[in-house]
Amino acid sequence: MVEVPALLYQLDELFDRVDFLSVGSNDLFQFLYAADRGNARVADRFDALSVPVLRVLKSIVDKGRASGKPVALCGELASKPIGALALIGLGYRVLSLTPSAIGPVKSVLIDVDARKVEAVVAPLIDRPAGSVVIRDHLEAFAAAEGLQL
Repeated sequence: MVEVPALLYQLDELFDRVDFLSVGSNDLFQFLYAADRGNARVADRFDALSVPVLRVLKSIVDKGRASGKPVALCGELASKPIGALALIGLGYRVLSLTPSAIGPVKSVLIDVDARKVEAVVAPLIDRPAGSVVIRDHLEAFAAAEGLQL
């Protein structure tokens, strides 16, 4: 389970020793931003759909693909339709989410063309952080594709 940033620098070694990897997005994001998500005064200081976060998630799934090992993601991001859409755009195909989120997330993902959302997300995470609001692009994509977020 990748939940701390230090493991990001050990992915090659990890993939040599494991059959699969799972990303614990809630803890990983909290530690990436050094902000306690349970503290109302600072919990809103980061966006899980920001360029830096999505770059980290993309690097993990890419290394998994290169090593031939599946990578799953669990956490709040996967439990939100827009977050699940972003994850599909990054290359994630195994998501763990809360039971109450299954219906809304499934209704978005069942109708989405993964290649189209990948084509939207890929160039966005290559842009300078702060120059793009990925959430806005995903919302526009969903509207254009007739997806309910």
